Amino acid sequence: MDFAVELQRLAGRGGVAVSAPVAKKIPAERTHHGDTVVDHYEWLRDKDDPEVIAYLEAQNAFTEKNTEQLAGLRKQIFAEIKARTKETDMSVPSRRGKYWYYGRTHEGKQYATHCRCPIGDDDDWTPPEVSEDGALPGEEVLLDANVEARGHDFFSLGALSVSDDGNWLAYSTDVVGDERYTLRFKDLRTGALLDELIEDTAGGAVWSADARHVFYQTVDAAWRPDTVWRHDFGTDTADVKVFHEPDERYWVGMGSTRSDRYLMIGAGSKITSEVYVLDANDPTGEFVSVAPRVDGVEYSVEHAVIDDADYFVIVHNDIRGGSKAENFAIDIAPVDDPTNRRELFAHDPGRRIEDLDAFRDYLVLSYRREALPRIAIADLRTITGIPTEADFHEVTFAEELGTVGLAGNREWTTPRLRIGYGSFTEPSELIELDVTTGERTLLKRQPVLGGYDPADYVQSREWATAADGTRIPLSIVRRKGTDENKPAPLLLYGYGSYEASIDPYFSVSRLSMLDRGVVFVLAHVRGGGEMGRYWYENGKELQKKNTFTDFVSAAQYLVDEGWTTPSQMVAEGGSAGGLLMGAVANLAPQLFNGILASVPFVDALNSILDPSLPLTVIEWDEWGDPLHNPEVYAYMREYSPYENVVAQPYPPILALTSRNDTRVLYTEAAKWVARLQECSTSDNLVLLKTEMSAGHGGVSGRYKQWEEISFEIAWILQQTGALAPTDPTAP
Repeated sequence: MDFAVELQRLAGRGGVAVSAPVAKKIPAERTHHGDTVVDHYEWLRDKDDPEVIAYLEAQNAFTEKNTEQLAGLRKQIFAEIKARTKETDMSVPSRRGKYWYYGRTHEGKQYATHCRCPIGDDDDWTPPEVSEDGALPGEEVLLDANVEARGHDFFSLGALSVSDDGNWLAYSTDVVGDERYTLRFKDLRTGALLDELIEDTAGGAVWSADARHVFYQTVDAAWRPDTVWRHDFGTDTADVKVFHEPDERYWVGMGSTRSDRYLMIGAGSKITSEVYVLDANDPTGEFVSVAPRVDGVEYSVEHAVIDDADYFVIVHNDIRGGSKAENFAIDIAPVDDPTNRRELFAHDPGRRIEDLDAFRDYLVLSYRREALPRIAIADLRTITGIPTEADFHEVTFAEELGTVGLAGNREWTTPRLRIGYGSFTEPSELIELDVTTGERTLLKRQPVLGGYDPADYVQSREWATAADGTRIPLSIVRRKGTDENKPAPLLLYGYGSYEASIDPYFSVSRLSMLDRGVVFVLAHVRGGGEMGRYWYENGKELQKKNTFTDFVSAAQYLVDEGWTTPSQMVAEGGSAGGLLMGAVANLAPQLFNGILASVPFVDALNSILDPSLPLTVIEWDEWGDPLHNPEVYAYMREYSPYENVVAQPYPPILALTSRNDTRVLYTEAAKWVARLQECSTSDNLVLLKTEMSAGHGGVSGRYKQWEEISFEIAWILQQTGALAPTDPTAP
């Protein structure tokens, strides 16, 4: 097909296009483990080929033409999001060193402005009052992202790191979307931008305590952060390579302990990790391993001071008592002898330990139980010696479903702890907790304009049953007026990979669906982390199909229980959740009247077979290694969405991707849509929308993001049949 001619046809008058652009077929063979596959759309992989670009643009035009009837609804939803959002706003200042740091947003501007103001007194821990319209006394602008973004279609801020003395800013930017950042330096005393420039960094930056050195990372050809460098700030000295990880399965990270006493480098695969530390007062010294890597053992390290003695607190899943601490345990060991470990928290199969944060006066445990995050605090001022589990007390909230965690505690010496909390119905809150008295002070609640009332909405927990009898938690929110006695429009969202937990969270844009009678459901399927490590283990590698069948069981449960009908239900997922969407489209197309897949990992087998592609080798611990293992190859061959598109009636499908995405290449969605359009026996439209200058996270800038969200919501409302607000007073 001449896509240039097709673009002209689609752009012309004549209403909705009746047929999608047809991708040409060029047979490309691959053979692995005796299995030969002919792939007709592999030619779409060349992102700079003019014919590929023309094909993507033709698909964009086809999608725009076939959704133009939703243009008015998109504008209405955008207006609703805008009307509910406090566009000129300010975050609660967070203390660090001699300054309060905070961000500002301004009406009409796409990005945030990052600011600070001096503290008045070393003993002052009460933040300045939020002032959206006027500058705080002594306010300085560290970085205005709107200025940095000028002239660019895409903008992403990576590092934003101020030296401990408060004099220097290191920041990095990506203006393409490929997650390769340019690191720059600014003198905060004069506002001058230095000539020093470091290209192609991984995004982060860590200052040494003396502000003479900056540590940063670079990536290899597969976009894997693999090397840590030390930049001798303000000199012409060549940057020093302080760490390199040659094993392609390992991802390298750089940071420091909360106490700022130690610099840390972490090297981790999906199943194994190792941490290296260096005294922050010796930034040119050698990083030393806390514990050697052991295949299958993960651990993290924090520094704590207890009774004036220095300890490393180690969260790990090592073997204890003859069995692995699958849901993790915690040890504590003297800094000068990390091998002399004693147990602080024993392994508990009903509790997934995620982290332990150490402050001067507190230890804070973050963990999960019953598919919800929780925190517990030990007050070191009231304890003699090493604390025990009994010294930790859980912070509780009244809501059945909610998300809680530490938030914005930059200083190790903070006398009070800041906690973030939110739910489906409660906008996110920043709460300051006095650990001694238990008193809670609300510092800020996410503003929702237009008379929002949480009492108008209801959230609940349901449990579906998988084919093997496993109970699958479902988190549900709806508008109170939605009639429970008859089926309702419903959006079912899923992810289910990398042990990532999708917890109940508030969303302004979601209100535009809820107010039109749509029920929103999170399916916490296996492969995620909501129910602990075993939940993850039973949804990865050779258990990956559980992720897909769990989602299908959740959808069937919602139909069987009268929540909805297939003609009113849409499924949504992105990235690895897009793989879930592709698999579900093949397994149970009859259950949905729409499938929305964002940056979908749908050509999974082809990608994981090619170690030259970004991040492939790292992913073998998640999906298995089909290149060398015939069993894994056969298993992935059975579920990989692109491989398994067949002649059957598919529901309407909307696939969203980005041409500069380095995590899930645009090729996956492009090939999948081409094959779906070829094979589907229904008249339902399969649409592809490609952002031509964006990355994995999609478009940048909040107004552009609102436009994209409005596009998605309008399509969801069309497919669920919920086009009119049920609340006439909604903005």
